Amino acid sequence: MNVNKRTLGLLAVVVPMLLLFIYVGMTSGPLAPVPVTTAKVENKGVSPALFGIGIVEARYAYSIGPIAPGHLQAVYVDVGDRVKQGQLLAEMEPVDLDEKIVSQSMAIKRARDGITTAKAMLKEAEARLNFAQIQETRYRKLLEIKSIGDEVYEAKKQELQAAVSGKAIAKANVNSAKKELSRVQSDRKGLSNLRDNLRLIAPKDGVISARRFEAGSAVMSGQAVVEMIDPTSLWINARFDQQRSAGLAAGLHAKIQLRSQSQKRYAAKVQRVEIMADAVTEEILAKVAFNHLPSLMPPIGELAEVTVALPELPAKPVIPNAAIKQVDGEVGVWLVSDGEIAFASITVGENNLNGEVQILKGLQAGDEIVVYSKHALKQGSKIDVVEAIQP
Repeated sequence: MNVNKRTLGLLAVVVPMLLLFIYVGMTSGPLAPVPVTTAKVENKGVSPALFGIGIVEARYAYSIGPIAPGHLQAVYVDVGDRVKQGQLLAEMEPVDLDEKIVSQSMAIKRARDGITTAKAMLKEAEARLNFAQIQETRYRKLLEIKSIGDEVYEAKKQELQAAVSGKAIAKANVNSAKKELSRVQSDRKGLSNLRDNLRLIAPKDGVISARRFEAGSAVMSGQAVVEMIDPTSLWINARFDQQRSAGLAAGLHAKIQLRSQSQKRYAAKVQRVEIMADAVTEEILAKVAFNHLPSLMPPIGELAEVTVALPELPAKPVIPNAAIKQVDGEVGVWLVSDGEIAFASITVGENNLNGEVQILKGLQAGDEIVVYSKHALKQGSKIDVVEAIQP
């Protein structure tokens, strides 16, 4: 009797524990169904997009410096200053250029005086030639009537020849004086141009982006004293993964998100796709320009995210990208039918930045698929469809 009571008491303890163990094993243990969320396959068009990273650049940038070595006399602008076309930015020391220009100006005056003198001598030579021609004609007639001897006529004839030579010499002197004036004027123009080039002038409206030297510095020919950009020519030098860049072309609409303005997206357009790609990073380079520039100019070199919208594709079955799994080397999804799951291989097409992907083969509209599961699934796994998976 005591044994039966003891047995009943033991069973009263063991049986509930066993039932509890079975319940726990069936609900939360390895035999429990796996919580999953599902979605229906939809037949719709997808607007694919490309995502890239780039930096802010200026399409038009200018390096302004002297064409001859010298010392920097003054710099009149600083970084961030807005300048107008033709504004004086900096100036080099002229050394003795001003004196040389004055000397050449005096040489020009002398050359002009030389032309005046040569022209006067030409007129005198022409007058002598005219007189010698008259005398030669007169004495030739006198010779014909035997009023004078041959020697007298020959003397007049030589005087005519000398007058002809004198005119030719005077004319050559005029031409030589004109050439001398042209040479001196060219020398002065060269010095004036060199003097003007010592004045570093803004080629157009812009913003000073760099100041490389200070007054008193020695600057070599070709070195930039200041650099400036055209703030109206800002664009993004963007990089896109080569494997995902199919369809990238000039004229496509885009969105630009600056790192300093993460809450704002600027409308833009792809200006051009570069011919040369980056073989090291395996990226395609493209220039993306703002449709309307930001009111506050972003710093040159700031990082930006670029999203390029590609043309919408024809309607096909579409699923969330998260539903795609790889099982035994095959890409596919878990199909749900009457509470059971089965793995279906698929062929993936284009996707968009919203996480949707087109399926070219393996699914059709209306199929139910597993999107998320609390644990990894396998063939024969039991599932429990829930609205959201709890952590």
